[in-house]
Amino acid sequence: MSLFKKKNKDIPHISLEQSKPVLRCSICTGEQVLCSKDRQTGEMTELMLIRNPSDLFEFCEANGISTEDVQKIY
Repeated sequence: MSLFKKKNKDIPHISLEQSKPVLRCSICTGEQVLCSKDRQTGEMTELMLIRNPSDLFEFCEANGISTEDVQKIY
């Protein structure tokens, strides 16, 4: 019996025509936040915290893109 229950992750879906996925990375702490950047205005909306590489892989797999297509912004 485990004390912690595994939560089902809600993987966000984005419209690739209107926005592009970007990783906002902190130089100091190494924290990575997946954001959706609007192609016309440049406005960024936070989608999810990336805790490990599998989080990013699951997002990319659900949206039909590769991990190389996600731009890192420092």
